[in-house]
Amino acid sequence: MSDLAPLVVRIAVPSPLRRVFDYLVPEHVLKDNPEAKAEVGCRVLVTFGRREMTGLIVGTGTTSEFDINKLKPVGRLLDCSPLLPESLFNLFVWAANYYQHPIGDALLSTLPTLLRKGDPLPETSRRFWQLTTKGKGLGPTSLKGAPSQQALTDELQNKGKVDDAQLVAAYSRSILSALEEKKLIEAVMVETPPHSLDNILKEDALTLDSGQQQAINSIEDHGFNAYLLDGVTGSGKTEIYLQAIEKTLRYGRQALVLIPEISLTPQTEKRFRDRFNAPLVTLHSGLTDKQRLAAWMSAKTGDAKIILGTRSAIFTPLRNPGVIILDEEHDQSYKQQDGFRYSARDLGVIRARQEDIPIILGSATPSLESLNNCEMGRYKHLLLKHRAGNATQPDWSLIDLKTERTEAGVSSSTLSAIKQTIANGHQVLVFLNRRGFAPAMLCHQCGWSADCHHCDSRLTVHRARSRLICHHCDYQQRIPHLCPNCQGAQLIAAGEGTERSEAYLQQCFPDSKVLRVDRDSTRKKGAMKEVFDTVDKGEPCILIGTQMLSKGHHFANVTLVAVLDADSGLFSPDFRSHERMGQLLTQVAGRSGRGTIAGRVLIQTHQPQHPLLEILIEKGYGYFAAQLLSERELTQLPPFRYMSVIRAESERANEAEAFLRMARQIAESISPPTPLLSYLGPLPAMLEKRAGRFRFVLQVEASKRSLLQSLLSALALQLESHKASRRVRWSIDVDPQEL
Repeated sequence: MSDLAPLVVRIAVPSPLRRVFDYLVPEHVLKDNPEAKAEVGCRVLVTFGRREMTGLIVGTGTTSEFDINKLKPVGRLLDCSPLLPESLFNLFVWAANYYQHPIGDALLSTLPTLLRKGDPLPETSRRFWQLTTKGKGLGPTSLKGAPSQQALTDELQNKGKVDDAQLVAAYSRSILSALEEKKLIEAVMVETPPHSLDNILKEDALTLDSGQQQAINSIEDHGFNAYLLDGVTGSGKTEIYLQAIEKTLRYGRQALVLIPEISLTPQTEKRFRDRFNAPLVTLHSGLTDKQRLAAWMSAKTGDAKIILGTRSAIFTPLRNPGVIILDEEHDQSYKQQDGFRYSARDLGVIRARQEDIPIILGSATPSLESLNNCEMGRYKHLLLKHRAGNATQPDWSLIDLKTERTEAGVSSSTLSAIKQTIANGHQVLVFLNRRGFAPAMLCHQCGWSADCHHCDSRLTVHRARSRLICHHCDYQQRIPHLCPNCQGAQLIAAGEGTERSEAYLQQCFPDSKVLRVDRDSTRKKGAMKEVFDTVDKGEPCILIGTQMLSKGHHFANVTLVAVLDADSGLFSPDFRSHERMGQLLTQVAGRSGRGTIAGRVLIQTHQPQHPLLEILIEKGYGYFAAQLLSERELTQLPPFRYMSVIRAESERANEAEAFLRMARQIAESISPPTPLLSYLGPLPAMLEKRAGRFRFVLQVEASKRSLLQSLLSALALQLESHKASRRVRWSIDVDPQEL
């Protein structure tokens, strides 16, 4: 029996409980795998309730607040060293606490799926095959009865060592196995050699204009600084990213680049691969678990020099971090909307400070939060006021829908402009942020409408699939031939969606390609690339789609952009709606005139005299955003006051509402309302019923982050232990982007 004090480890497990759990590490577990470590940041296999699961060590010691003799033993140690650097691990713990999410669920969700399942880390060395001594003695016809085996041994005879993946692609795993059984070949593991810094560039960097040069000169390569690269659409922000990455690579460091949408990955990856002769990996939800783990490991070991990914890539460990770049920083896709509700943009800034490296936040339409951080001196504001090269900003025009005849959402003036553009041999982008054929199906005789049985919303008509589909819960049903209410046959598809506008435009332009880009048309793998390859040929065509078309795409031959409905963002009750409207219209308009030919933008609206539209069109997004910031300051809304939303949902509306009433009572007993801290609600969510569950929100605002965090930390623990919490789904959303 050992005289040493027992080793107690505090384990975070993926559970809804906001706490860690003490376990004992028996001596036999340490002896079973002497290389494995019981250190902070290492994984362990533990029994939790009736299940065996992977946990993460967040602390070690020799004592526990519980009786040590009653602690459960750890089943197995899984790692020989911590998965994450200490600074990164501490950042993730901080994030779990700041966003008020159960620590185990938050920490484990930052890891690749296979690591969460307890799989071992992949080998950092690569497998090669070579001939054995016996194999080297083979004659040229020794395997003439097995021509594939003969060809493989001949290749090894000529090349010495050949990579496993290369051989499997040319031959097959069974041939390798057969030769290995005959002891003619053997596998050897070879460490990946360090990448040379001599030939980083495949192609030369572009010549910068004076504004771009001033921006790149302002970015310091060493130490923490946050830069807001605020450049009009087409001003060459990507070239600044590329040149900043080049500097980083020459110092032997890594660059982490975040983009908002998976659809932007192929285009961005191609630009990076065309420019750099350096290992690059991508991280996004379209990868298999195995691919994602391999990319994660390549970043962790430092083999990958450029890491390109969507939101969750912010959690990727880097061996030699040099710069973080976050493109389209305003995009709400950077905020996780369920589960661990973190903001990749905000975590990126905190991570850059912790790693002591620069971060570049780029956008043509910066968020009000980032603009305010520039005003406060927290970020350095780098302005690019002009488009790169000979390109000029497009001309904007408003089309008053009250005085125009429209069909399928397209006004007569817009149709004439499209005809002229196509006749001139150019391309057109038509923007409508509603997918499907029509947003509603109505009965002309009795007024019945096709509503979702599970949500407070109408079913959208998808004529191409002959379905009515709810865009909130994905409930589907066939399009009926008769009205279910009166058995009438006059069913009307009311309103416009991308499908209907596509069909109409194809009818008007039978000799031109009409390409639809929305979530429905791009489901098939490679569909997005096919569309962009067609557009890149430069032939006259019409692109029609949703906001998937608004983000970061470069269409050199698009000279006309038509926005079919600009009104939806003018009357939303969400206080961020005007900001998002300005961003969306500016981004969509920015797809026009990016080549050598000047562009036009047509905005269809029923409110052509609306002051916000007039400001946006006449004075640009910068002035528009400044006006919104002034309004936010007057009304004391974010970023001038800090907000969180407590959400609850249940199959019974009264249960969700009662839970939040109780939550407010507890919160007010902890921190009574004052001018520094206020409560609103509970109120029904904007979409009260979704997927069969009723949703309510309680809004909490404070003048200081510390005041809000202190309240939420105490409140979360009390709500978690309350019996009512087991009857509803509830969550806390800190710095919410949606209400």
